[in-house]
Amino acid sequence: MPKKQQSIVYVGMSGGVDSSVTAALLVEQGYDVVGVYMKNWSKDLPGFPCPWKEDYQDAKRVAVKLGIPFEMWDFETEYFEKVVQYMLDGFKSGITPNPDIMCNQEIKFKLFYETAREKGADYIATGHYARVGNSTVQGRSLYALSKAGDENKDQTYFLYRVTADALEHTLFPLGDLTKPEVRAEAKKRGLVTANKKESMGICFVGKVGIKEFLSQYIETVPGKVIDNEGKEIGSHDGAIFYTIGQRHGLDIGGGLPYYVTGKSMDKNEVYVTNDISDENLWSTTIKLTQPHWINNAPVQGRSLYIRTRHRAKLMKCSIVAISEDGVEIELDEQIRALTPGQSAVLYDDDVCIGGGIIV
Repeated sequence: MPKKQQSIVYVGMSGGVDSSVTAALLVEQGYDVVGVYMKNWSKDLPGFPCPWKEDYQDAKRVAVKLGIPFEMWDFETEYFEKVVQYMLDGFKSGITPNPDIMCNQEIKFKLFYETAREKGADYIATGHYARVGNSTVQGRSLYALSKAGDENKDQTYFLYRVTADALEHTLFPLGDLTKPEVRAEAKKRGLVTANKKESMGICFVGKVGIKEFLSQYIETVPGKVIDNEGKEIGSHDGAIFYTIGQRHGLDIGGGLPYYVTGKSMDKNEVYVTNDISDENLWSTTIKLTQPHWINNAPVQGRSLYIRTRHRAKLMKCSIVAISEDGVEIELDEQIRALTPGQSAVLYDDDVCIGGGIIV
């Protein structure tokens, strides 16, 4: 989508290759670019030093290479309140929240967006693999969020709670590129992040896993593992660590693999089955709470597509009931291991229209 030249764009630069190439492309397209490193987390955890200083330096080196102004904005307090505490509260209650989605909703496309606009930005930009522009949504032409050209890298699942206003002032220069193409663009320009590995684990801590992180904030005690016949067959080290459908990490020896079908936070019990066809593992309906629609809510009876986790296949579905508080969805086929607390995101062809939290 063409934008007026010499527009001021504040680019969220994380120190990774995606945001580095995002900034480079915008400079070459004639925008007045300002690079910003969002300092969201700086705490070291036992055995896992936080990589924020290295990331900050890499982002700064790229900004110097591109000849653009570079700033660091400290969002640590807001990040802990809006993202980290949300995650901790969710796990304590027995659900499996998604901090990446909350980070986009509260930090990148709210706090960062609003701060940039106050400083005179016409647009913000990030290294997300997604597209924005005019699309036909439920029969109407709207400015919408659409899937990236590279289906494998598409990140609209994580962006479904972003507002229409923020999207109208957002650029996604990587929307039509693949990851190998992005790395090639970085190498061509001599950017220091060209070969930098993608961060794994929790979005804001780096290499640390979710279990190690939660152990620093939530006290857990061992409990019973109960099978589908009500027998105690093992023990666990904390019910919060287990999600529906989980197979690995269950210390149950011999025979067929077991899958988590549920848990009780009050009793501190985890329920499992070794029957892959167990009805507790499969669903044909999905109930969502806290729905968010980027433009307009879908109408009841509308046929759409749904994705229940990042990179999961899109499944055909229809809206059975919808209100301000929730949505009930009927699937055309069974789905395994719906996870309360995770998000289900709805699509009208390639357009992401919104979604909600799985109950």
